[in-house]
Formats: sequence, C-alpha cells, structure tokens
Amino acid sequence: MIEVTDRDGVAVITLARPEKLNALTAGMRRDLAAAVRACGEDVRGIVVTGTGRAFSAGEDIHEAAGKSLVEEVELFHDMTRAVLETRIPVVAAVNGLAVGGAAEWTLCFDTRLGTPATEYFLPENHIGLSVSNAASHLLPRLVGAKALRLVLDSTRMTAEQALATGLLDEIVPQERLLDAAIDRVRHWTRPGTATAVHLALLRPSMDEVERAFARETEAARQVEESGIAQEGMSRFVNRARR
Repeated sequence: MIEVTDRDGVAVITLARPEKLNALTAGMRRDLAAAVRACGEDVRGIVVTGTGRAFSAGEDIHEAAGKSLVEEVELFHDMTRAVLETRIPVVAAVNGLAVGGAAEWTLCFDTRLGTPATEYFLPENHIGLSVSNAASHLLPRLVGAKALRLVLDSTRMTAEQALATGLLDEIVPQERLLDAAIDRVRHWTRPGTATAVHLALLRPSMDEVERAFARETEAARQVEESGIAQEGMSRFVNRARR
C-alpha cells in the first residue's frame, strides 16, 4: 500500500490504498517511516503524495478501534521524526483530502503543494482524540494563534482556505502537482546550493519536537484512560457501518 519510485533522483512515495482513501494502518505508518529513512540515503529529495481523491484519510479508525491509542500515536510520531531527521528536502504533494494524523504529518514537511481539490480536516477534538505528529508545536509555528481554533473547531478547509491560513504554500493544477513538487526539490538541490545546511538551521528543533511528542503521548493516554477516545472511535465506526 506504499509505492516508492525514482524520478531522476527524486524519490516519490505514494500512498496507494485509494479504495480506503489511503487511510493509514499501523503497518502503513511503519512502512512510511522506513521508506523516508531509506530514501534519505541516496536521493536529492522526497515527494509524498496519494492515489485517488485523497492524500490520506488519516488513521484507519476501523483498524485502530480497541487498540492502544498511545501506541497508535507514537507510530505517527515516528513518521514525523523520520522526515525531520533527513538532510534532504521533503515535499508534500497534497492531491486531495488530508485528514487528522495524515494532515498533521504534512506540517513537518519543508513545503506543502496542493490543488483546487485539496482539503485539510482536523476532526480529532470532536471525536475525543488528541493531535499527534508534534502538531501542538508545528501547527502554531505555521499558522500562529489560529492553531487553537483550528483544532478546537475540528476545522475542515478548502485549498484556498488552507493557503490563506498557511497550511498550503502553493496551489497548482491537479495534472501539474507531482511535476511541480519534483521541480521544487530539483530547484532546491541544484549543484552548489547549501540546502542541507539551511534545512538543519531552519527546520524545527528536534529537541522541541521530541518534547511535543512527549506531551502528545501523555494527552493520548489521558483521552484513552478517560474513555472519550474509544467512545468517539466507536461512534465513528458505527456511523460508517450505517
């Protein structure tokens, strides 16, 4: 369900589970972290995109129901950790709907390109879940004081709204999305550029990110122990079955 291809030295990682809107199983999250780490060894950069009408519907709630929420969240954390540990540009080509943990994963990327069909949706608060992927640190870094309301409102945004808010950096035609993302990597990694040095200087500090991970893991433990997380996931699963 994860495809990795090489486009002239740029690794393209594609989420390939379109029949489930590329919802991320635990295995897919492990594979994504591993793929980012493997690609980071010998390519100019990485582009991540989805197949079909979604970038990703986020965590596969049907699979996660009944499992340890803490363990589920920590799998998302390692996806973010894998991106920030690279020394090459990582670009999100957000081809459609990006939900929950998948939307939050893109916050650590070096740029996010979308299309008119792109949407961002952060539903966690209203289904009793907590944010992950160091979103508690990365979202305010991107959108400032708007971050709190985006999370508490369980906001769903169009591409234009995401661009205005700061979640997207650019909107391009759907048919140009992948090429535009690859071109961005090539532009940033032309011979003689000091991109690796500037990534290290300008990306979020791993110390701060790890502290955010710890806070988010504790938040996941709290909503799990309170019962609201399982209640919310059960409501979601029951609605989907109707």
